[in-house]
Amino acid sequence: MSSVSESSFRSSSVCLITPGARRTTLRTDDGLPIEAVYEPCTTGAAPGADAGDAGPAIVVAHGFTGSLDRPPVRRAAAVFAQRAAVITFSFRGHGGSGGRSTVGDREVLDLAAAVAWARSLGHRRVVTVGFSMGGSVVLRHGALYTAPGTPDTAQPAPPVPERRGRIEAHADAVVAVSAPARWYYRGTAPMRRLHWVVTRPTGRLVGRYAFRTRIDRREWDPVPLSPVEAVPLIAPAPLLIVHGDQDPYFPLDHPRMLADAAQGGAELWLRRGMGHAESAADESLLTRIADWAVAE
Repeated sequence: MSSVSESSFRSSSVCLITPGARRTTLRTDDGLPIEAVYEPCTTGAAPGADAGDAGPAIVVAHGFTGSLDRPPVRRAAAVFAQRAAVITFSFRGHGGSGGRSTVGDREVLDLAAAVAWARSLGHRRVVTVGFSMGGSVVLRHGALYTAPGTPDTAQPAPPVPERRGRIEAHADAVVAVSAPARWYYRGTAPMRRLHWVVTRPTGRLVGRYAFRTRIDRREWDPVPLSPVEAVPLIAPAPLLIVHGDQDPYFPLDHPRMLADAAQGGAELWLRRGMGHAESAADESLLTRIADWAVAE
């Protein structure tokens, strides 16, 4: 089953931010409208572009309470666009997208719709870059959506009842920045506050009105594949894990667990002095990530 239908790409062709940029509404497999923006590479033909290929595209997955219009996301997109075309979108329950946030569960469908849109625009190489919650989503997406003809090589593999078809929604490489390794982590004060926002009625009201994030009140059923379980299933697609040593949400055991789970199939960058997610990623790091993403 395709992650999006042809009617999903209802592009308004409205110029946004840079010449040639477009805002559209995508439709996920479970029927939600997701706002998305496409921006072409700002330096002309991107590396790898030729007559039959639009060059690489980077799809950005923001963190919890973010959206495509938030300044840290726009800053990351502007840096990435110097190396590749960029698609930003708002996860369900965020920004102008429909539905309610499931905090990393069904958000994989939103990412799949954005990746499929990139391929429909002629991009043969699509790289997903996720921050925090978005980092967990790109890891699960990389495990669930694999390239046509990719063998199942993980032995033994954890059960993946949610596994999707091997379709046009797969990523060719995956970058997870400030991602958690496991669910239900409450080992830091910021994560305890986040759990209060997500699990308590008063917290969800705070999320809605203070952070403009609409949160689903239902618990996960079933519990989705965890990031550390997803990592071994991403190969042979390249994987990059980026984490700051001053991250107030997830300490360094999280990126190290993810890297260990890849069994040599991932690069691990530990960034000295860096905090959490897109807000803490400076231009030099974003440029380095973009260079990694466009490299064949």
